[in-house]
Amino acid sequence: MISVIMAGGSGTRFWPLSREITPKQYLYLFSEKTMIQETVERLFPMIGLESIYVVSTEAQIPLIKDNIPKIEDDHLIIEPFGKNTAPCVALSAAYLKRKYSGDKTMLILPSDHIIVEQDIFIDSIKVGLEAAREGNLVTFGIQPDYPATGYGYIEAGEKVSEGVMKINTFKEKPDFATAKSFLEQGNYLWNSGMFMWTIDSILSNFKRYAPGIYELIEEIEEKWDKEGLDADIGLIYSRMERVPVDIAIMEKADNRVVIPVNYHWNDVGSWRAVAELSEKDKNNNTFKGKVIAVGSEGNYVHSDHRLIALVDVENLVVVDTPDAILITKKESAERVKEVITEIDKKDWNEYL
Repeated sequence: MISVIMAGGSGTRFWPLSREITPKQYLYLFSEKTMIQETVERLFPMIGLESIYVVSTEAQIPLIKDNIPKIEDDHLIIEPFGKNTAPCVALSAAYLKRKYSGDKTMLILPSDHIIVEQDIFIDSIKVGLEAAREGNLVTFGIQPDYPATGYGYIEAGEKVSEGVMKINTFKEKPDFATAKSFLEQGNYLWNSGMFMWTIDSILSNFKRYAPGIYELIEEIEEKWDKEGLDADIGLIYSRMERVPVDIAIMEKADNRVVIPVNYHWNDVGSWRAVAELSEKDKNNNTFKGKVIAVGSEGNYVHSDHRLIALVDVENLVVVDTPDAILITKKESAERVKEVITEIDKKDWNEYL
């Protein structure tokens, strides 16, 4: 088995701590390790660094090497620019086919998720490995414990084998009433964005269900044949459709299965999620840095520089950096990306 870690995201929801030069996966949010470091080390009970690849843009290569200093250059798969997960997966599969046989199994992981129980995670990967070797396209569905509206869902169907279910349908992020109904029905799972398949299996499914992407991958392979893996593929890659692999492949494929998993998982999509996942004091506050709180409860403060003082406030997120400060209600934390839009409109690029 080999693993491909997708690390090209920009993390705009974590401004001002995350910027174009330091996306979310390279931040120290929960421990003394960055999120990408935790993702890599989560795999070590099963595979070593020699079986781990990272796909990202050229601009992030120095960050990857800083975070994973022992990774070899040929284990870095470079996208000219981000085009969502379908082109990313197709490019990675084509790259790896040059190094491995087509029946080699690929585990696709985002670089910026939290998974608490490593042992349960590894056990689920072992189940997925067997299912993928049988030619299935495998995904992992998180068993929900509340009616979440921020995740897509997978409707699990009949049992295929121990721990493996057919996929009936994929569902987009629901409203609260629908999410509550999913929870009550018991066969709906959160879509984790983690996948397993063999190299040949995923490429053949691209050929069948996403021929436009597959044909461009063939053009890239021809360029690699002539000019080597360092060839400039930017012009070809720019013609890729910007689409998730869920939509391009998984929603259409016949041989798709889901493995229900029951570990604590979070895709950490906002400062609110960081606050919820962080340790709290007796007043339900989380403070990173020098903070004084008077009559204040339920706040998250991150400051590496200045003293921050809170007086009679509740449920705020405050993030202080040398050149920008974010203050938002927790329930509004996902609107931070709108701040990025406004900064961009004003051409204040030094803050991006």
